[in-house]
Amino acid sequence: MTVTVLIGAQWGDEGKGKLVDMLAERADLVVRYQGGNNAGHTIVREGETFAFHLIPSGVLHAGTICALGNGVVIDPQVLRREVDGLHERGIDFEGRLRISPQAHLIMPYHVALDEAREIAAIASERTGHAGAPAGVQSKDSAAIGTTRRGIGPCYADKTARRGVRVEDIFNEELLRDRITAALSETNVLLEHYGHEGFSVGAVLDQVRAHADFFRPFIADIGVLIERVRERGGEVLLEGAQGTLLDIDHGTYPYVTSSSPVAGGAATGTGIGPTRIERVIGVAKVYATRVGAGPFPTELFDSVGDQLVERGGEFGTTTGRRRRCGWIDFMALRRAAQVNGLTELAVTKLDVLSGFEQVGFCDSYELDGEAITEWPPLTGDLQRCVPVVEMLPGWLKDVASARSLDELPEEARSFLRLIEERVGVPVTFVGTGQDRTAVIDLGAGIA
Repeated sequence: MTVTVLIGAQWGDEGKGKLVDMLAERADLVVRYQGGNNAGHTIVREGETFAFHLIPSGVLHAGTICALGNGVVIDPQVLRREVDGLHERGIDFEGRLRISPQAHLIMPYHVALDEAREIAAIASERTGHAGAPAGVQSKDSAAIGTTRRGIGPCYADKTARRGVRVEDIFNEELLRDRITAALSETNVLLEHYGHEGFSVGAVLDQVRAHADFFRPFIADIGVLIERVRERGGEVLLEGAQGTLLDIDHGTYPYVTSSSPVAGGAATGTGIGPTRIERVIGVAKVYATRVGAGPFPTELFDSVGDQLVERGGEFGTTTGRRRRCGWIDFMALRRAAQVNGLTELAVTKLDVLSGFEQVGFCDSYELDGEAITEWPPLTGDLQRCVPVVEMLPGWLKDVASARSLDELPEEARSFLRLIEERVGVPVTFVGTGQDRTAVIDLGAGIA
């Protein structure tokens, strides 16, 4: 039996969905441990595309139980739409969904506040940023680049101890008190941003209507994990976003509002860290980022545009164009250290097919001096200049490759370099969009 954590090793959007789907085939339980519907996993199965925002990707496998841990924030309307959408597509997961009663609910006023703040921040921005393509925010942008789904305000209320948890919707008096306490401050903020406030009664009626929907799914997720362990089952803990967006360890303040790192898997599900035996980091063979914040290897030329087009680099949740650049070994070594990675899954190798040269960064220049470790100060990272090196590319399409031997030597050399420079075994290689387009390397390349 193994408890495995699957995390993003970059700025999110690394292709975790496919790996979760593949590993879930052997898992008895898949648990989402943080984030909300600000994240998205896309899976292509037999030509059919599935986009998940809350329900773990393991729902596609009959017999696999899927759970939302206490670290997740849940928009009830979004969850219900996702459940209904899966039923409409013939995905039967009756009795296979579990939800922690301690998970917090995203309320209508959270979404309104998130949007009002982001609009105000964008309106106040300085204009005239040179060098970035249209639609890409400056690294010193006033706007964080949130998805405007209410995630940040929900986590803020959770920390301020005025949040609404799933369990509260079963107690009308308590629910009313929680909403009243939250709106006493939130309405003042909304009015400051020129947004109409919310009435306690209207919000109460809207949220209370979801009680019957949630009731059958309630379970203690930590206990559930322990029970699966005790009978020798496989548990997969699924993170959203990526390491460099972690609220503590990411490029603050341009981060998410939770802990996508491996440590967050323990706090977000209710298990001890010693229960986790395997930590898989997922990384693209290049790098992407959505929204504002430092991104040392970002490309502002035609190569960056090609990566966007070939990789389909538009957000699953927002549709926003992702910023693209070469793979950054400095960032990946940071992810390996923060998460204690035991292995690395590399995705989108096919996107680099056709490039005469492929790039990588193994060091930065900071104020004229070379550094080979992730700078501890975010302000320093913003001034870092990547030292980019180039390797011969490959022309052959690798989408049909299912073994290392089927890859061009240039592609194999690039994968060996990733393993060597990051210091973590590369155990999976994604070679195409379909869920079957994966090379399983076992113990690694070397």
